[in-house]
Parts: sequence; structure tokens; C-alpha cells
Amino acid sequence: MTALRIIAFGYAAALFIAASLNYLPIPGIIDENGNAFGVFALDLFDDSLHVASGLWALAAGLISHRASKIFLTWFGALYLADGAMGLVTGSGYLDFGIFVYGWYEYPSFLIKFAANVPHLFLGGFALFSAFMFDRK
Repeated sequence: MTALRIIAFGYAAALFIAASLNYLPIPGIIDENGNAFGVFALDLFDDSLHVASGLWALAAGLISHRASKIFLTWFGALYLADGAMGLVTGSGYLDFGIFVYGWYEYPSFLIKFAANVPHLFLGGFALFSAFMFDRK
């Protein structure tokens, strides 16, 4: 078991947890406006993307080191770019937000950053991992 395969399994778990946030009966996760942690809304389309990404991560981890590197590289690039686009425009492209909502203004940059930090972190760490831990 290589580091990249273990990291892919970690991504699968994180993405499945993200997909379940709307459905967990834990106080403080979803507020009265339907926003996760009071910052961003997750809908069925977002949940589906998280499940599909989680299945991709799980499959990559189960298949091989090479499949895990491919997953981490592509997933990392896509999610990091989505987070960067969200920082600039307020909307990402993975959920078609930029096409549906256009440029979205958050009440403050801090809230905009908080809404995009999951994709920035997950994407950045995936890319970092794909190249720094590429040892069998």
C-alpha cells in the first residue's frame, strides 16, 4: 500500500462526508437558511458531484498507485481551479454555478474565502501529494 493509495482513500472518505452534510442530524452543520456551517449551500447536484468524486477516489485507491496518482492530479487540478475561480468570481464551474448565478457577491471576502477554502485545500493538497509522495 503506497502513500498515494492511502491518500486517495482519505479523499474518498472526505468526499463522502461532504456529500452527507445535508443529511446528518448534527446541530450546527446546516443553519436555518440551508447553509453548511453558515457559509455555503449544498444541493443534490453538489452532493452527487461529491459522491462521484468519492467513488473515483475509492476506485483509484483500490486499483493501483498509478490510478491514485492520476486521480490526485486531475482531481487536484479541477478542484483547485474551481476554488480559485470561486475566489475571483464568487461562483465555481464544477457545479455550473458560474453559468447559473454568474458573478456572485458575498457579504465579505472572509465569507467568500471560507466558501472556497475546501476546494482550494483539497485541490492543492491533492496536487501536492501527487508529485511529492510519488514513491512506490
